[in-house]
Amino acid sequence: MTCNPLFKPMAAAMALAFACGAANAAERDVEGFHGYVRAGVGNSNHGGSQSCYGLGGVSMTYRLGNECDSFTELGYTKEVAKADNGVSFVATFWATAYKNSSDFGDADLEVTKAYVEARGLPFLNGGTAWAGKRHYLRPDIHILDLQYINMNGTGAGIDRFPLGPGKISYAFFKDNDLNNVDPVTGRVTDSTSATRQNILYEDLPVNPGGTIDFAASIITAEGEDNTTHNGWQLSMFHHQKGVLGGNNKFGLQYGVGPGTGIGGACCSRMGPSGSTLLGSDYTRVRVFDELYLQPTRDFGVSLIALYQRDKNGPNGATTWTTVGGRPSYAFTDNFKLQGELGVSQLKSDTIPGTARLTKLTIAPTIALSRDFWSRPELRLFATYGKWNDAAAPLVNAFNNGGPVYGKDTSGFSYGVQVEAWW
Repeated sequence: MTCNPLFKPMAAAMALAFACGAANAAERDVEGFHGYVRAGVGNSNHGGSQSCYGLGGVSMTYRLGNECDSFTELGYTKEVAKADNGVSFVATFWATAYKNSSDFGDADLEVTKAYVEARGLPFLNGGTAWAGKRHYLRPDIHILDLQYINMNGTGAGIDRFPLGPGKISYAFFKDNDLNNVDPVTGRVTDSTSATRQNILYEDLPVNPGGTIDFAASIITAEGEDNTTHNGWQLSMFHHQKGVLGGNNKFGLQYGVGPGTGIGGACCSRMGPSGSTLLGSDYTRVRVFDELYLQPTRDFGVSLIALYQRDKNGPNGATTWTTVGGRPSYAFTDNFKLQGELGVSQLKSDTIPGTARLTKLTIAPTIALSRDFWSRPELRLFATYGKWNDAAAPLVNAFNNGGPVYGKDTSGFSYGVQVEAWW
């Protein structure tokens, strides 16, 4: 996948991973110090703490001028040894801090990467072997902050072994590794843990400038509790380069049981496997198309259309649809004006009516350069939200459960945001 070539070489791999969500099993960390930060502060026409507009649950949020949380991750990658035959051993360590508010000063740190790779192995035809805790295939739809697939975890595997016209990867993970033990017998009575096997086949050429990636996961519940279930998911992604200076990404996904939990909002601390209490009557289908265009040096835009339907066993079904976009126009090398408009709809058998939400943001921005993906960005924002009566309790609940807007069906917020990666 290609985005814009204006990134400096050392930061390019990190920037592309964040911005474009490249579906690459290796997601190779570039040697050096890297990180990401987003934070902001604001107010609303109802006063008090900053408020945001979302429907919660399966729906994700159009994030420009609409993030009431804060997040940072910092890490370092270093080649620690090199064999005589050129095989490189590279260690990576990252820590993150997340807070569901504008101030993450007292947020707990979490180790998200601590692994070692052996790169360029001759018996793997130049492939990579690794073991430890890592990010693994977590591309996203950036303007939604939706990691539509996320295979992070602790495990081991082999990345990008050449096979036919593409490359294959295999990884084994242990998720949600928690047990309840009988104090008398010492036996495991029930367990939330699961083993997860991932198989990826990437870079299969199908048309000029176009490739397809396939991702499959098999989740096996552990423990002796007969209420737990196995699950699986299968995803297909088509990547098209060279579309008016940008690219297009089309995805089709299906998951069963715990396989419905692979992919969700960025920065969740849950494991990629969903709950092993979910049986085969829980399914998820997701279809989306994300289009990024940079037709001129100054104008870029990201567009998204997405449909997701969850069957929730005895609780019926939930359907979410959304369409939206974020255009950006640069007036100078370091100043651009951004906007974002998103329209979302949520229909659930557990809530009356169909919830609808429209969110609009205008954001004057100080930026690194003119292109859409340039970061850091320092933004002023003004955001307007409009929703129907069915969505009112969901919008209130989205703001940390507080009745921010009561029975109102519109709101206005304003403030400052920063987003940076390096």
